[in-house]
This record gives sequence, C-alpha cells and structure tokens, in this order.
Amino acid sequence: SSFGFFLGVCGDEFSVLRSPQSVVFRDGSWPIPGERIPDVAALTMGFSVEDDLSWPGLAVGDLFHRPRATVLVTVKGVDKLALPVKGISYPIENAVPFSLDSVANAIHTLFSEETPVVLQLAPSEERVYMVGKANSVFEDLSVTLRQLRNRLFQDNSILSSLPLNSLSRNNEVDLLFLSELQVLHDIASLLSRHKHLAKDHSPDLYSLELAGLEEVGKRYGEDSQQFKDASQILVDSLQKFSDEMFNLYSGNAVVEVVAVKTFNSPLTRKTRSILQSSESETENPYNLAYPYNYNYSVIFNIILWMMIGLALAVIVISYNLWNMDPGYDSIIYRMTNQKIRMD
Repeated sequence: SSFGFFLGVCGDEFSVLRSPQSVVFRDGSWPIPGERIPDVAALTMGFSVEDDLSWPGLAVGDLFHRPRATVLVTVKGVDKLALPVKGISYPIENAVPFSLDSVANAIHTLFSEETPVVLQLAPSEERVYMVGKANSVFEDLSVTLRQLRNRLFQDNSILSSLPLNSLSRNNEVDLLFLSELQVLHDIASLLSRHKHLAKDHSPDLYSLELAGLEEVGKRYGEDSQQFKDASQILVDSLQKFSDEMFNLYSGNAVVEVVAVKTFNSPLTRKTRSILQSSESETENPYNLAYPYNYNYSVIFNIILWMMIGLALAVIVISYNLWNMDPGYDSIIYRMTNQKIRMD
C-alpha cells in the first residue's frame, strides 16, 4: 500500500500522523506506558508479546499484511518537538528508558534464514548493534565519535547543505548534534543502494538514539537561539529522513519519534539484568524452579502417555511370553516334535 505512519511525540505525546491499512489506531487520548512502547512496535509488526497490551489505542489490523520496517528515533533532552501533527495523539505515561532488543531478537529468531536488516545505534555513546544484512549494508556507516567528526568534514556531508544559523562548525557540542543528523542522512542513502533489501519479505528494524539536542541545551541553555535553531533543524531532518525511509519501503514502513525531556530511571540493559537474575538465584533459599512456560503441559502429556503406552506394551508382551505353550505356540518345538515322530 502507499500509506504509512509517522509517530511523533509532542510534550510526552505519541502522535500517529499516517498509518497503513494494516495498522489501525483508534482516536482517543489513552495514555501509553513508556515501558510498553517496544510492545507497540512488536504488535504493529505482527509479533506476539509476553504480556497482553491492554491499551485501547492499537486495534487489531490486517494480520496478513504487516509493515516491512519499523524505524524508531528517540530524541533526548526535549519534551516537545514541533512535528506536524495532523492525526491521532496519545500522551506518554511514565517515560522510562526502553530498548527494542526484544523486537530485534524476534526478527533474528523467526527470520534467521532470510535477510532481515537490524540496526540499533546510539552515536553519542558509540553503541552499535547490527544483525543480518545490516553488516554489509551499513559497513561504511560512521559509528565512533572520531569517524562521525571526519564524516562531517567530507565534501558530500550535510554541512554543505544545512543552514546552520547560530550553530558553529568549531564547537564540539554543535558538531556532535550535526553528526547525528549526518547518520540519519547516511542510513537512508546507504539503504537506497541496496533497495532489494527493502523489497524482500523479512521485516527490518532501525532503532536510533539521538542525544545531540540535549547537549546543545546543556551548553547554551534551552532559551538560547542555538537550541531553537537546533530544534528546527532536527525537526526538518527527521521529516526528511522519515519520508526517505517511507519511500524506500514503498509506503510499507513505520517511522516513530519519541522525544523525552528526561527519563525517569536509567536504562537497565541486558547485561545488567542477567547479573541481577543470577544474584536473585543465590538469594533463593528453597532453590525453586522458574514458572513453567506454555509448552510444559504439551511436553508433559507427550512423555506421560508414551511411558504409559510402553509400560502396557511390556506387561502384555511379558504376560503372553510367560503363558506360552511351547508345544502349541512355538513353530520350533512343533517342527522338532514332527521330526522325532518321523524318525
């Protein structure tokens, strides 16, 4: 379909600007919990989630036509971006940090034989994670701060086309902000060279975290001209990036923007949660097992009835062997007896 949707957040608000026919959002101001944003991304792509999402905003759409890509851009340090809001908006409740690791794992597990593109990137923290064809598509993408700075001063960078206004080429904070916008531009341009990956049947995922605007606000203050200019440049860049990604996926992509002033708690990443679970095991004095999963009853029934069947078979065979009349039931004895009589 030639439709898609673009989600923006305005004052901790989730705004749906456009959506494909396969994804249905209901009109209403239902608050969405911040920690369930990854589940919304998973459900729009057609994946199941562990806990049911009892949020009325997302309706059951067309299960047979799912978006081929989800692009989620998290902007830190601002609670309101002047994105064009034409559609449905939902307030965000409890803005806690989130990651799309669960969605990335689902794609990697279900489509491991195909060519999914999974890219998770936080340029300012030099954090990058690529799976599948992302390694070959984005092998030239700048990911370290040194690479980002060098990329900005190349001939074909965004510095030559962007109106910088009050921002400076000589300030490290300004350059960090601009280098993140360069990453957005490069992702779209590198993908445009591998358009066949946007046409295949495996879903793709892009998760980007931008902290440059937050640093500009800290450096100059949020009432400064630099912050206002940076906010406007960011909005324009996000709009351009969303249009480019949307078109590359022929209108079958989800582009989301989450703007958060400050997160309520630090992000607990996988490594830390693994450590926490191992600590809790040692604190468990009864050595209790984990709650069983939904396959437990199926496996239990298969093994139980197989054992009962084998046990009954052994009893019946043993009983028949024990009560067998050698002269009557066994062909060996019968042949032997006849031979003796003949002799």
